[in-house]
Parts: sequence; C-alpha cells; structure tokens
Amino acid sequence: IQSVKDCFDENNQLSKKSVKTIVNLSERFSASDWASLLTKVGQDRTIELNEKLRQHIPSEAFGYMDKDTAHLIFKHLSDEKIGSIIADLDTDEAIDLLVPYNEVEQKRILSYVTRKTCAFVEEGLTYEEDSVGRLMHRDFISVPEFWTVGKTLDYFRGLKDELPAELYDIYITDPRHHVVGQIPVVAVLRSDRKVKMADIAQETHHILTVDVDQEDAAYIFRQNALKSAPVVDTYKRLIGSVTLDDIADVIEEEAEEDILRLAGIAEDDLSRAVLGTVKSRFSWLALNLMTAVLASLAIGLFEATLQEVVTLAILMPIVASMGGNAGTQTLTIVVRALATKDLSDANMLQVIGKEILVGLVNGVGFAIICGLITYYWFNDPMIALIIGVAMIINLLVAGLAGALIPILIEKADIDPAIASSVFLTTVTDIVGFIIFLGAATLFIV
Repeated sequence: IQSVKDCFDENNQLSKKSVKTIVNLSERFSASDWASLLTKVGQDRTIELNEKLRQHIPSEAFGYMDKDTAHLIFKHLSDEKIGSIIADLDTDEAIDLLVPYNEVEQKRILSYVTRKTCAFVEEGLTYEEDSVGRLMHRDFISVPEFWTVGKTLDYFRGLKDELPAELYDIYITDPRHHVVGQIPVVAVLRSDRKVKMADIAQETHHILTVDVDQEDAAYIFRQNALKSAPVVDTYKRLIGSVTLDDIADVIEEEAEEDILRLAGIAEDDLSRAVLGTVKSRFSWLALNLMTAVLASLAIGLFEATLQEVVTLAILMPIVASMGGNAGTQTLTIVVRALATKDLSDANMLQVIGKEILVGLVNGVGFAIICGLITYYWFNDPMIALIIGVAMIINLLVAGLAGALIPILIEKADIDPAIASSVFLTTVTDIVGFIIFLGAATLFIV
C-alpha cells in the first residue's frame, strides 16, 4: 500500500509511468488486496486509481470492500459498468451493494445483468436486512430422490464451471421441491454408481427459512457443527443454501459490531468522512455528557463535606473508577453471552448470583488494599474505613449492574451492546460517590 501511495504526486495524481508501476505491482494482488488498497489510500487516491486502473481492478474486490468505498467508486462509474460488477458477485454481496440505492436506481443497474441474476437479486432485496434470505447463495446442488449416484456424478460433470465454488452437501428433494435429506459430497464419491441417492441420504435436521436472523443461523451452525444448511421459502421449497464461509463472515461482523457499539462507534468509521464520523459519534458523547452531569449532581449534594474534608476529593475518583472497570468486565461477559445465546432464562439467576459474589470478593480484597494505602497516606483510620466500605459496596453493585443491565435492556428489545455501558457507568459513578461521600458526611463531618 505504501508503495502505491508513493506513486502519487503532491496533487494525488498518477503519471503514465506511475500507472505502469502500479500495474506491475498489482500482478501479485488478489481481489482482497485490491479492496484493502482502495479502502486505505484515501478518497482522492481511490478515485484516481479507479479512473486510471479500472480495467485491472477485479469485480470480486467489491465483495471484500466496505460499502462507503464501493459507493465512492460507483459514483464515477456508469450504470452499465456497475451492472457488470454486480453480475460477477455472489447474490448476497450484490444485494449489500445495491441496498443504498432507491428502487428506480436498482432497476436501472439491474437492467444490465442477466434475467436470472436480476430475479435473484430483486427477490433478495425483499427480505429483511440481516436475514438468511439476504445471506443465502443460489448456487447449490439438489437432485431428485430417485436419482442414482452415477447419474448425479454425470450431472456434476455436465455442470463443469457452473458448479458452486463452495460445495459441502447435496440436497435431496421430492417432486414439490421440499428437502427430504442431504448427502455430504464425500459420501457420494465413496458410493457405488448404482446406489440410489435416497438410500445414502441423511435426514436434514436443520432447515433454515428465509426470515431467520443471521445471528440465529450462526448459532445453529456453531451448536451443531454444520458445514451447510438448506434455505426454504414460506412454502418450504428449497431456494438457497448457507455455507460455513458465509457464517464465518456473520460471526466476525456481529462480534466486531458489538465491540464497536460498546464504544458508540460505527463499523465504517475508519473510511468515513470527518463530518459523517462526527455525526455518528456526537449523539453517543451527548448521552455520556448527560450521565456525567447526573454524577456531578450527586457530588454536588456533598459540597459542604468536600469543602471541609479536602482529602475526600483526592480519593473519590478511585472508588468510581474501580466500580466502573469491575462493572465493564461483567458487562462484556454478559453482552457476549447474550449474543452467542449462552445466557438464557435457564441460567440467568446463576450468572447474576455469580457476578454479585465475584464483586463482593473483589470488593473485600480491594477494600483492604485501599484502606491500608489510605491509612498510610493520610494517617486517618476513619477515612481508610470509609473508602474500604465504599469499595465493597460499589464493586458488589458493579457486579449486579454489569449483569442485570444488559439483560433488562435486551428484554426491552434494545441492543445491549449499544446502551449498556452508558447506564453502567452512571450507576457505578453515582453509587460510588453517594456511598463514599455519604458515609464521610455521617461519620466525619
């Protein structure tokens, strides 16, 4: 990437010599390398690269590229060229790139692809975002139950280049095109040509419908060690397939999304323009400001105490910080468990009880440590005792809040990865300040 950047002049333009240099470099590029390059060189350079090296950029690169970069390039391409790119991509990738366009623009672009591809993409666009209908592939293999292994193998040879790139299982269907079984490809290769496919078929236990959420599909794959699963429509007719490589992408995307949401950051922040990034983060920071004000109001209730015992102001952040960090540890574990469905109604009370106990034990341990440090520092046994008590209570509350807040938020049909950390920080700050300053007001002032 740096070598390509060095080819640009101060105005982010490429000379003929520089273009030749990049063409020579790109001989070793894969589609994902092109996607990475176009995403990381900066917007002006991306446009220049697309203009000067368009014929060298493979269509498959757009399947690896973030949507902002892809649409930045699409703005400088004709509908016909965009259509040719769409035609070379898997259906799910094509759908992702077409989603930001309105219906008229989508139809205009799809007028340049084959009727078959157009029909598949248009149908996919009707399904809910993040559903299996958007994720599935249309290039699967299904055969009637009365076919033999020999006829199936001959059918494979006839397909040649049309065989799916990822083929784990062959689906067996009845005359209504309902799935009645599936066979791993390796089992077909091991069987005699005269054997009927129905005789070696395995029962299909996990059939996905088009409206299943992709996170639920990922959970089913993970729990049952699946390599592929058939997808059916509302009439139970086989219309697609989801494979392990699709699910791997889902797991990675969902995990990354949850991590970023915990910080209030969009997944495309890296390549997004400054104003877009500011807009996406401002609301999060505004919410944090409101919760910080609440914590400040709690401190304001003890203004007289702080004026009389200045030592409290020095120690106060320790209590809040320890509570916040302890709560975040619990919060991270619980949010992940909710996302992977490892946490349910069956073990919810057990998890909450465990986190409370962990908070209590840690609280006692750090109460002793902080109490000793405070006594050595200020030579005041009462303040040492107060910070110890505050530490125990705040870490106990942090464990409870870190476990309970995401659970309650999910029950309210809100993504716990987005909102949990704000509420947790508010709770641990306010509880920590009130306990510490309240106890000081009662026993010292």
